[in-house]
Amino acid sequence: MKKLTAIGLAALFLTACNRPPPHNYSADWARMNLQVPKGYVCHHTTGPITVDGQMSEADWQTAPWTEDFQDIEGPGKPKPRFKTHAKMLWDDEYFYVAAELEEPHVWGTITKHDEVIFRDNDFEVFIDPNGDSHEYYEFEMNALNTGWDLLLKKPYKDGGPALNEWDIAGLKTAVKVRGTLNNPADTDQGWTIEIAFPWKALGEYAHRPAPPQEGDQWRVDFSRVEWQINVVNGHYEKVPGKSEENWIWSPPGIVDMHRPEKWGFVQYTRQAPGTVPFTPDPSLPARDTLQEIYYAQKDYQAGNHHWAATLADLKLAGNFPAALSAPPTLKLTASGFEATAGIKQPDGRTKSWHIREDALVWPDAP
Repeated sequence: MKKLTAIGLAALFLTACNRPPPHNYSADWARMNLQVPKGYVCHHTTGPITVDGQMSEADWQTAPWTEDFQDIEGPGKPKPRFKTHAKMLWDDEYFYVAAELEEPHVWGTITKHDEVIFRDNDFEVFIDPNGDSHEYYEFEMNALNTGWDLLLKKPYKDGGPALNEWDIAGLKTAVKVRGTLNNPADTDQGWTIEIAFPWKALGEYAHRPAPPQEGDQWRVDFSRVEWQINVVNGHYEKVPGKSEENWIWSPPGIVDMHRPEKWGFVQYTRQAPGTVPFTPDPSLPARDTLQEIYYAQKDYQAGNHHWAATLADLKLAGNFPAALSAPPTLKLTASGFEATAGIKQPDGRTKSWHIREDALVWPDAP
């Protein structure tokens, strides 16, 4: 989602006055680090899936639901007013996503493709195939089955940009309203969505096999935008002065979905449901350490107008996870900096991960 909140308006004002607004990136990470990314085992289908919004196939019946969505800032915030949960499946052509959204008043106004869908209540999907925080996909849809697809070269905090002209070729979507759409006179149950993302389109910037190989994990997250509404003269109107609510499968911990490092892990398998457990990413201690360094560097650069050359400069010289093979390292580069952290593998070798100034994360070559 891409929102101009009150903070965003203040930022624009201060920029116009040539005084960039202060931002505490380390405080962001402190809140984000409290959130553990969710995990989901996604099973291969045994037969064809018809994208009609109804999830009537046997494969959908055996696919597990995700946990109920939470507030974007995590479980410490109030529980969402309405229930949302999702399911996933895959075959050799598509990655399937379905969701149920409890909603007493199902409404929508936007009918043009690539309009700003989150101005309506919506459902959003975020996909980062190789978990590098760059070249990831976003798709939004409303109850009218109107969609908006985007390619993000990098997160907005690192300069973006969002390529609105990029389209998911071959995408299939459907909505089933459990009630009546845009009718304030009754009470609805909600709406159900179904999406088929073609692997051919997702593979364009995946930098890894698409469809996935057995056991591969992609970073995926879901967001639901919900506006508070009143019925005025027989029509729905947003409650004045109320911003949207954001309900998330794997919350990032702050009000910004464009933090791919906190999205969930989807693990793909061809094995039968219930036979394959989710395997937590063994590299996560190294990746989280690198994120801590990155966020501290953002604050240091803002205050000193150059990047820190040592972890001591960042006041991060100790207290790193025991899972690391050695303390992380930091060096300056022509473009900024590169931090490195390693994890010892079961075979005794060390696999290192790296992060640079624009949040790109990558492992050593196999």
